[in-house]
Amino acid sequence: MVFILTGVFLGLIYVACLVFYRQSWKSIPTYHLPKTIVPHIKITVIIPARDEEKNIGALLSGLKAQDYPSDLFEVIVIDDHSTDKTPDIVRGMNDPRIHLLSLKDHLSPGERLNSYKKKAIEIAIGQSKGDLIVTTDADCLVTPQWLSLLGTFFQQEDPVFIAAPVAYMDETSFLKVFQSLDFMTLQGITGASVQKSVHTMCNGANLAYSKAAFYEVGGFQNIDAIASGDDMLLMHKMYLKYPDRIRFLKSENIIVRTAPMPTWKTFINQRIRWASKADKYDDKRIIWVLAMVYFWNVWFLVTGICSIFIPGLWKTGVIFLGTNTLIEMWYLWPVASFFGKTALLWYFPLAEPFHILYTIVAGWLGKFGTYQWKGRQVK
Repeated sequence: MVFILTGVFLGLIYVACLVFYRQSWKSIPTYHLPKTIVPHIKITVIIPARDEEKNIGALLSGLKAQDYPSDLFEVIVIDDHSTDKTPDIVRGMNDPRIHLLSLKDHLSPGERLNSYKKKAIEIAIGQSKGDLIVTTDADCLVTPQWLSLLGTFFQQEDPVFIAAPVAYMDETSFLKVFQSLDFMTLQGITGASVQKSVHTMCNGANLAYSKAAFYEVGGFQNIDAIASGDDMLLMHKMYLKYPDRIRFLKSENIIVRTAPMPTWKTFINQRIRWASKADKYDDKRIIWVLAMVYFWNVWFLVTGICSIFIPGLWKTGVIFLGTNTLIEMWYLWPVASFFGKTALLWYFPLAEPFHILYTIVAGWLGKFGTYQWKGRQVK
């Protein structure tokens, strides 16, 4: 009985969170480019890149095609010890707005870091000319309106930090569909959390922030030794100083698209990397929510194991799992509609057991294990 009551207690809290996130996501106004505003914000796009010869060209071509005034933005690609043709492709763009930096030129011989990405961004910001810093990843694709939306939103609304939507593309296998569903879930929570100023979240593939505010909060100081968190941990530093100036920009034309991980191994390593910063947030509300979600998933695993030995318990587990799946799909529907991916929801019931297992594994290893990322072993 205590076991079932625990499940009811955790389940009710979880459902309350999903209701809150769904309504908060729906309350975010859709932003449209104003017709009368004259852009004047100088933007620097920063792209850390490591062995991205297959992807960097498409991203840079998309940036060259931006409809934002060409004299108001620059692109800095900072190469992180690539062993392929990434630097050559950047140089081959032959565009005065695109600049290439090399991270190794700014490190001492043999110097080791736990977060090369933060160091790369920090160096690029130091050489930037823009007032608005925009970051994305080298394997992403952007729309022609991307910088116009970010620049005018920054000009109109005066935020210090802008989180914006990211979506996976090329859902051609169960693994990729699974990742897309999982990532949309996180994107919905991201938008809802920023909208309501609670345990704010973001993704480094599509965010922007004031360069002045970056230096006012000390940049990556005190978080530079943490392998991940160039996005969320920085966002939390800015939130502490400017709680009313963190915004989510909701627009279909600003969605940055990226490819999902190609294998289960790389997917798990990515999620371990994300989970590794879970206990580093100054805002403890997010830690409590993450802990609740983790133990809710653990409850399902324990129920499945115990049902082997306790007759009839499997019925309780199936009822809880079915109810949980339906409520999660209800939460995800408006988010999937925004991204144009409602058809993927047919796969959601099949993905649910895998989601429970990976959440438990990634959460545990994110706290107590290590992982590989970009060819490096990270603590």
